[in-house]
Amino acid sequence: MKIGKTMNNPFGKQGWTPDRLGDLSGKTYVITGANAGAGFEATRIFLSKNAEVVMLNRNPQKSEAAISKLKQEFGAGAKVSFIEMDLSELDSIRVAANRVIEEVPNIDVLICNAAIAQVAKQQLTSAGFESQLGVNHYGHFLLISLLFEKVAQSGKRIVVVGSNGYNMGLKKIQFEDINFDKNYNPMNTYGHSKLAQMVFAYELQRRIHEANRDVKVYVCHPGASRTELGAEEANLFTKVLFKVMAYSPIAQSAERGSWPEVMCATENNLKEVAYYGPTKRMDMVGPVGECKLGIHALDTQAAERLWAISEEAVNCKFEL
Repeated sequence: MKIGKTMNNPFGKQGWTPDRLGDLSGKTYVITGANAGAGFEATRIFLSKNAEVVMLNRNPQKSEAAISKLKQEFGAGAKVSFIEMDLSELDSIRVAANRVIEEVPNIDVLICNAAIAQVAKQQLTSAGFESQLGVNHYGHFLLISLLFEKVAQSGKRIVVVGSNGYNMGLKKIQFEDINFDKNYNPMNTYGHSKLAQMVFAYELQRRIHEANRDVKVYVCHPGASRTELGAEEANLFTKVLFKVMAYSPIAQSAERGSWPEVMCATENNLKEVAYYGPTKRMDMVGPVGECKLGIHALDTQAAERLWAISEEAVNCKFEL
């Protein structure tokens, strides 16, 4: 675990790249938020290696357009489909999870890629969650709990796409005001949601090991990538700032932003208590490898409390 200085990249100076991939025929990847950005680019890579991808997206029109584009590139026989799912709506997640269980024979890897970011003003989901926490953490918590046994029966791998935002703002779970009713800030609240997601992922690792279950959980981040994340929800200043950053040397393509999650979905012998992504310029761009992991993401007391709160919030007992 890299909590100190940078270690040598085991994949060499170039870091991990998709050139390491072999044929993925017979593999099925289930990805949230895959009709654009890094999720879409990850889908492209999987399809290029003959895998099957099931996208869990909230927008049917964008999903159909994405599938059409992918089939133009890879042929009408490309194995790509979508199931409608809105991570902000608990009922939608349950319906989608049931469809996955019934319609998808095997899940080789479940990739929790979808996120919303920098929501300008506090918004609440229909269940009363702060929207970024609701989508980025609670939604994925429920989805993983519902699909865990399906994953355990087949591919035995879960990938959680975090964010360097976890290392900004409060650097703790604000249990006393988890919805940020008193101190809402778009960036801090986004970082809070991604920290919660990562704290949960490392706690899931621990509980899996304690239960002697054979499922791997890997955590990664895309760095600073040119995606649509935050494009709809952010305020005008943030949108302009993101546009400027997107064309600066501290940003990279959405395709390169997808490499860490593809690596975590396919590479063997990765460490679990680790954090993977671009390793240069404050971990925003550059060769993909292991990044420094902030100790606050491994707070076991906070993790246990968050787990209990999450089970109550989504009304689902997550037992391994």
